[in-house]
Amino acid sequence: MLNIKIEKTTQPKQKPINPDDLGFGQLFSDHMFEMTYTEGQGWHDPEIKPYQPIVLDPSAMVFHYGQEMFEGLKAYKTKDGRVLLFRPEKNIERTNITNERLCIPMVDEEDILQAIKAIVSIDKDWIPEAEGTSLYIRPFIIATDPFLGVRPSNTYKFLIIVGPVGAYYKEGINPVKIWVENEYVRAVKGGTGYAKTGGNYAASLKAQVKAKENGYTQVLWLDGIERKYIEEVGTMNVFFKINGQVITPSLEGSILPGITRNSVIELLKSWNIPITERKISIDEVYEAAQAGTLEEVFGTGTAAVISPVGELNWNGKIFKVNGGEIGALSQRVYDYITGIQTGKLEDVFNWVVEVK
Repeated sequence: MLNIKIEKTTQPKQKPINPDDLGFGQLFSDHMFEMTYTEGQGWHDPEIKPYQPIVLDPSAMVFHYGQEMFEGLKAYKTKDGRVLLFRPEKNIERTNITNERLCIPMVDEEDILQAIKAIVSIDKDWIPEAEGTSLYIRPFIIATDPFLGVRPSNTYKFLIIVGPVGAYYKEGINPVKIWVENEYVRAVKGGTGYAKTGGNYAASLKAQVKAKENGYTQVLWLDGIERKYIEEVGTMNVFFKINGQVITPSLEGSILPGITRNSVIELLKSWNIPITERKISIDEVYEAAQAGTLEEVFGTGTAAVISPVGELNWNGKIFKVNGGEIGALSQRVYDYITGIQTGKLEDVFNWVVEVK
């Protein structure tokens, strides 16, 4: 168990009053968690302190070679005042999967959970209570060796920052428009596509800019070899409901194994709705749209939870999904998962963890 040193702020920030002003990833709470790794000593000196800038040497390896990772999860406040985390053990498990891929030292899973609970507990007054809002939690690790050379760092910082958030997309639960990208690729099997690291997102920016210039909210990535098989949306895993069956791309090393993705699969199985993890091509989706059997498309992720897709643009072929409206299954999944997250529905899956 960590012996966390706690220094509370003497200058608390003004908390937002209007939930419509929250946005996403723009506001941060009063405190942050920090822990240091030194080779030969391991992880040490865990502390919670006032939110402040990080001081690093200009030659810190994270700046030059991109050795870093991050996670994202949320805390929710229930009507009776409890604070709930949604499946934090899955984020923690994925943390060390990413660490292993990027040669970052493993962090004890119980220590990570303790740190998350501690920072959320201290800043629980920052958790908004309006419908669709939550406290976003961002754990991350950066390489800090002051050294210009390509090797794993010998020192690291593990930090957690939190902040109140509203809807990730301005559309909220309304369907978004998706651009199918076939020029650029995000990741390939054998790379870091399954890891939660900033390089994957940096590689996605060019296509994201192109999509926005054409009036689309997000990018749907195709595989990096044949540019044929669907992988994921920029910030979400993706599901297709075709002729009564739900299909999602199988995990083959180039896409992120999302916690919400896993939850949706478990949920659909419990509802006896046919769900298959397999390769699915953009041609198959287009043909289903032409045949009228493409019933729903939705993305899943921590930030948006469920984001229905109302339109796809593939090589100038524009096709609407469910008339541009949210589908019944998308709505049902969204209502059920958010119901569990906010304590409105019974958690029969044992997915939530309470923060005292």
